[in-house]
Amino acid sequence: MNYLNLIPVSFLCVCLLACGNKAKQVPTEVIANNTNNLPVWALGDFVRPEGVNPVITPNPESKFDCPMRKAPVNWEESDTFNPAAVVKDGKICVLYRAEDNSATGIGKRTSRIGLAESVDGVTMERHATPIMFPAEDNMKEFEWQGGCEDPRVAVTEDGLYVMMYTAWNRDVPRLSVATSRDLLTWEKHGPAFAKAYDGRFKDMACKSGSIVTKVVDGKQVITKVNGKYLMYWGEQMVAAAISDDLITWTPVLNDQNELLGLIYPRDNYFDSALTECGPPAIMTDKGILLLYNGKNQKDDRRDPRFNAGTYSAGQVLFDLNDPYKAIARLDVPFFQPMADFEKSGQYVDGTVFIEGLVFFKDKWYLYYGCADSKVGVAIYAPTL
Repeated sequence: MNYLNLIPVSFLCVCLLACGNKAKQVPTEVIANNTNNLPVWALGDFVRPEGVNPVITPNPESKFDCPMRKAPVNWEESDTFNPAAVVKDGKICVLYRAEDNSATGIGKRTSRIGLAESVDGVTMERHATPIMFPAEDNMKEFEWQGGCEDPRVAVTEDGLYVMMYTAWNRDVPRLSVATSRDLLTWEKHGPAFAKAYDGRFKDMACKSGSIVTKVVDGKQVITKVNGKYLMYWGEQMVAAAISDDLITWTPVLNDQNELLGLIYPRDNYFDSALTECGPPAIMTDKGILLLYNGKNQKDDRRDPRFNAGTYSAGQVLFDLNDPYKAIARLDVPFFQPMADFEKSGQYVDGTVFIEGLVFFKDKWYLYYGCADSKVGVAIYAPTL
């Protein structure tokens, strides 16, 4: 992508330290002479391949026998968006949110999760029916009628796939956990925070879980941080949670016994309204890198360089030894809505909503939702 025509190059090279609205410049020695003008700790430049996007669009012909409605439904008729991604058996597997046509309006239809496979990261072979959906099971009270939304998926070294997704019953969104060995059959484990602190956070509105991963021998796998599994999560702010088993998660609290906020929206920046966690975070030699979705405000707190309400993508780096401490943050998005289909659809203000990031054949593939309606891909090929 190319945003240099919108923002001075000198401004692109500025990063933020710490959280909230106060910031300091990162010392100039961490700034690389990269052609993409990103600092050395950041990931990119991500480029949309010519003539392939969107890679997944709605399919009005797909039918599924819904166990809740007791009838066939066109499960991906209206919108297909907000995808996770993971590598399995030499293919990229994209798990995307699909909405039927049961109602009108964002969040008012039923969402199910579909699966598409690709040998090249671009050409998709889709499964005919969803692989995750509301059913007469232990999650019915949390998933019906809104459904299963916005997955993020990562895999352990021994091949256990862990999905963090939003269970939406049209009352409270809950960050929930499911696991699988084959990506087709999933065991639902319930709300991620249900057992923590005697159930204190069981009914808290929460979403967007990004488990920390690491590239080991060319494979991106879940890793531990200071002896625990670590997940960044949240949308109003970025918070953290830890786990011993990837199923039961404990939110990290501050000295006041409240949720510890790691970064927050910033007035007059692209992320002035929301900082919502994106795909699984990545441990690097410079820190733990979290790619996140930033929403622009619609009032005088907005960043005037971007459309009001726009979702763009940012990056923040956390300290390896203190993974709750942000040590660098981009001031401008590394990825923003540009194509027509990224600025039309359900969300007309413009959205590139990143949720899937995989390392595949020495390249990074970033999968994202386009205006809450389609799925796109962008690719970064690191220079060795």
